[in-house]
Amino acid sequence: MTSANINYFSQNINFSINDENKISEWLHLISKSENFNLSEINYIFCNDNFLYSLNIEYLNHNTFTDVISFDFSERTDQIAGDIYISIERISENANKFNKTINNELFRVMAHGLLHLLGYSDKTKSEKLLMTKKEDYYLSLLKNNK
Repeated sequence: MTSANINYFSQNINFSINDENKISEWLHLISKSENFNLSEINYIFCNDNFLYSLNIEYLNHNTFTDVISFDFSERTDQIAGDIYISIERISENANKFNKTINNELFRVMAHGLLHLLGYSDKTKSEKLLMTKKEDYYLSLLKNNK
């Protein structure tokens, strides 16, 4: 079993995640449950403008988003990549959906990881499956409210 190397960074904002060890164990559990090993995952927390610029430059999407995942995996049984998350989008969406910021943050962290694990959300059925997976994995994370 490959040990998980999960790193947390902030770009253009002052943000840090609480209880990194607990969150890293949870992310490792998600990947193991999906039959993958984590090689190296970098979570980069940023502001809307930074993520918007990445969305335009790399994906040709002229929209704000809450998360973008870049897959750098070199083997089919291991995942590696960067997951960029807009803390401004997290905060706005938490308010919009009447959730706590932590709940929305952890949902989006799982969502980004699920993308690296091969899940898509382009169609209605794919979105439903991803939401179901997110809900299940959130239920495994204690005190995420």
